[in-house]
Amino acid sequence: MVLAERRDRAKRLEHEQGRRGSTVMDLKLDGKRVLVTGGSSGIGAAIVRAFAAEGARVAINYLGHREAADALVAEIDAAGGTAIALAADVADADAVAAMFAAMDAAWGGIDVLVSNAGIDGPRACAWESDPAAWAKVIAVNLGGAYHCAREALKRMIPARAGVILATSSVHQAIPWSGYSAYAASKAGLAMLVRTLAQEAAPHNVRVLAIAPGAVRTPINETVWSDKAGLADLIAKIPMGRLATPEEIAGMALVLASDVAGYVTGTSIFVDGGMSDYPGFSHGG
Repeated sequence: MVLAERRDRAKRLEHEQGRRGSTVMDLKLDGKRVLVTGGSSGIGAAIVRAFAAEGARVAINYLGHREAADALVAEIDAAGGTAIALAADVADADAVAAMFAAMDAAWGGIDVLVSNAGIDGPRACAWESDPAAWAKVIAVNLGGAYHCAREALKRMIPARAGVILATSSVHQAIPWSGYSAYAASKAGLAMLVRTLAQEAAPHNVRVLAIAPGAVRTPINETVWSDKAGLADLIAKIPMGRLATPEEIAGMALVLASDVAGYVTGTSIFVDGGMSDYPGFSHGG
């Protein structure tokens, strides 16, 4: 459904529910200036589309796939929304600073940062891993989140307004053999979020993490397209299915809105119960 159609549908629903004596929840994201890192594909692209559908202005950060970012900008523009594409390696502090400067030039600042860019790195047990590859995962997932949050907070603290939402993972709590760097980066991200939230709360700025479980995206298609791999994955999920990117995006909207105005310094798991020890569902 294109953006204009969504808005028309929302207006019709609001009129109908108002006639019945009830109200429609307004997330009040219209006109907000949003940056989504890693926004050109997968969960990031779903988050971009969700914010644009709510009337937000969305900056789509990308690194290696400009054509995908440009196509998403064109899609949003065609639907009556506002979007720009900004290239930057989030692991590079100077590149991140330049990206935020570009947002300042375009829209005069930022209201919501969705720090979503991340990599999992090559699978290898720690004693077989390449130190450079291990360090790169930490640099992107944790260092990148820090660089982006630092620039966002420079703007949000004086304005006494803003929300930072970092995309973490169930693996901030669940070990993942072969991916020690990824799990460590997400665990570190969870504590970074809590610490930044503590620092920013007196300034009316909220900092949160959203922790997805298994999501059906192109990046993990080799798993869910394989019958045995999918069955093994489903066995780890009490709800018995993978999430869609849109389900993660929907939670991101709520957490970034005033509906969650008293929520900060925590991670919200959107994982179908994966972090709820499904192996114990039939007893110990």
